Amino acid sequence: MNITIRNAKKEEILEIRKLRIAAYEDHIASIPDKHWKALKKAISSQADQQPGVDLLVAEVNGDILGSVALFPAKTDAYEGYVDELDYPEIRVLAVIPQARGKGIASALIEECIQRAKTKGYSEIGLHTGDFMKDAIALYERYGFERLPEHDFEPADDGIIVKAFRRSI
Repeated sequence: MNITIRNAKKEEILEIRKLRIAAYEDHIASIPDKHWKALKKAISSQADQQPGVDLLVAEVNGDILGSVALFPAKTDAYEGYVDELDYPEIRVLAVIPQARGKGIASALIEECIQRAKTKGYSEIGLHTGDFMKDAIALYERYGFERLPEHDFEPADDGIIVKAFRRSI
């Protein structure tokens, strides 16, 4: 499979947001409704349109199968939940369910790491819900390590959004 990672086009933003929701809907049954609503709001927000954010898509045969946003260091990637950090953050990584296990998430992560390196950073971070077991396993395989001091609880329901960081 030939995966092309590229910057998203403005006219693709709505499609990307729908893709994110489809990708994250897997978790509806494992989290309270209030948390799903908070998550859906976060992944559908316009936070990825802030200056300096790289909104990327993974394309295969002309179809967008995944996306990710790379937030620059010292930005409010989490709309007030986390202090501004000194390294870029991978955010809203999403791959449509029927395209999982084909290297798309890995290609998006690798592109984010490369872009952060190119910009002169020695670290890159991310946050993910503690219920996203497959995502956590993927990030740990990439060498991301826990950073509990930057965890947060967005819906006051006991579900923690866990912080990770790795050297690059």
